Amino acid sequence: MSHTVQTTGSLRSRSFDPLVFLWIILAAILIFLVVNPLFRLVQSSLEEVDTGVFTWMNYVTAYSRPRYITAMLNSLKLGAYVTALCLVFAVPMAWAISRTDMPGKGVVRTLVLGAFITPPYLGAIGWILLAGPNSGWLNRIWMGLTGAQQGIFDVYTFEGLAFVIAVYSFPYIFIFTSAALEVVSSEMEDAANVLGAGTMRTTLMITLPLVLPAIMGGAIVTFLEAIALFGTPALIAIPARFNVVTTQLLQFFSQPIRSEVAAAYAVPLLLITVVLFGLQRWLVRRRGFVALTGKGGERRIIELGKWRWVMFAYTFFVLSLAVLLPYIVLAQAALAKAWGRGFDSDNLTLKNFEYLLFQHETAAQSVLNSFMYAAAAACIAIVLGLAIAYIVSRKLLPFASVLSFITMAPFVVPGIVLAIAFYAAYAPPPFALYGTATILILAFATRFLPIGFVNADAAIRSINPEMEEAVRILGGGRLVAIRRVMAPLMKRSLIGAWLLVFIPATRELSSAMFLYGPKTRTMSVMLMDMSEEGNFEHLAALGFLLLAATLVIVGLASALLGRDFMMRRERQ
Repeated sequence: MSHTVQTTGSLRSRSFDPLVFLWIILAAILIFLVVNPLFRLVQSSLEEVDTGVFTWMNYVTAYSRPRYITAMLNSLKLGAYVTALCLVFAVPMAWAISRTDMPGKGVVRTLVLGAFITPPYLGAIGWILLAGPNSGWLNRIWMGLTGAQQGIFDVYTFEGLAFVIAVYSFPYIFIFTSAALEVVSSEMEDAANVLGAGTMRTTLMITLPLVLPAIMGGAIVTFLEAIALFGTPALIAIPARFNVVTTQLLQFFSQPIRSEVAAAYAVPLLLITVVLFGLQRWLVRRRGFVALTGKGGERRIIELGKWRWVMFAYTFFVLSLAVLLPYIVLAQAALAKAWGRGFDSDNLTLKNFEYLLFQHETAAQSVLNSFMYAAAAACIAIVLGLAIAYIVSRKLLPFASVLSFITMAPFVVPGIVLAIAFYAAYAPPPFALYGTATILILAFATRFLPIGFVNADAAIRSINPEMEEAVRILGGGRLVAIRRVMAPLMKRSLIGAWLLVFIPATRELSSAMFLYGPKTRTMSVMLMDMSEEGNFEHLAALGFLLLAATLVIVGLASALLGRDFMMRRERQ
């Protein structure tokens, strides 16, 4: 009888959990960060700015001029060009790394990681120094060797822009393709070889079709990255006098600010992104390449013979375009009194760094801002991502599955669109956060929230719920179980997730460019401002500081968490 009473009392005590208020508050914070800005984006696109009356005129204004439509078409064309180039760069490289005996795989993987972590706008600065008309190093070398009066490379063209974006976007396709190739067995390839097919024909007719869903998934992500990118088009397209969507959106924010027109112009880009992202998810989830070959089958390494060095030369050439050549010219410019004087010992100096860190009015503050905002955003993203993942996995609220969808929503929102959404939601009164550190931190945290959520969700799912229940049976509450059991077990995963948010947040440009104020410039914004001054020595020095800090952080993280922790986890 006493046992029955005790059980009944236990059930009654569990019928209402006071912590439900905490879960509701966390869900409300999530809605504040994600749903409200996107709702305000659509709402402001349908309202008159002064009266708030419903209108379609913002869309008419946004798409009434031919140059606005041309900018949209340019972005779609740019995405297609970049995707095609990335396929040429990445697919052979992924095949060589995953399926062949190509030498130097460790070097290749390291350089791919280097391309992956290099901010695209910093790579663009490197390529301006390399392929600027006549003054770029490649053109100067060409003219010196041939006696020609002008160079043959010009980065300030549509094709030049597509190339520069591609050399920093191909790692997405590489990651998707290599991951798929590593789970495909060699059974069907061996069968084709027995029937007389050579290595090349087997690869083209058997291997690559098996991983086509993964290749297409990576291609769609690459396309979306290309059309949503802001920094590289701002550095190359604007001087070249043509617009894409992101640079056109910047013009809507010049005086007078037309945020409602910018919102109307951004909504179709958001819709395109959502549709293509949905297609990407459908393609990857098909996983036909696994079912067709037998997941447990043996993977045989293909011997290329003398062609193994040809394959290595190709991959090394592509990676030189992305990493080695830009890094060399950036380092030379950062350490030069005048970058155009070349690699001369008399031209070496550290004064560019000294000027930025100790003499420039805002450069040192921008460095501090970048790391402070990134650290704060990473903490918010991890804490909120962990909380929502816990609510979803334990089904603590009736609408937990909806929270999962909301948390992942920023993944499909281009950074520039998210920035405009935050402007629409939190720049006007009563919040009036425009130009403050608060709006930048919240925007960064929201933009990278899916990284924190995905990693936290994976960590929680790896822990048996019985361990948590054991704590509660012994009298500990849910928060005690989280603090004493789950947190220590997830510590390594959460550190990795924090770094995966912190690193891209330090270089985030799309959101910062539309939300910063005079005292809240970040390094990425400062780089864009300096590019307009044309002082490449100071520009390269600031970029090198950002790059060096990123490399140090990635190096430390790799030592703690594994060499390829970013490649395996950032785009889950």
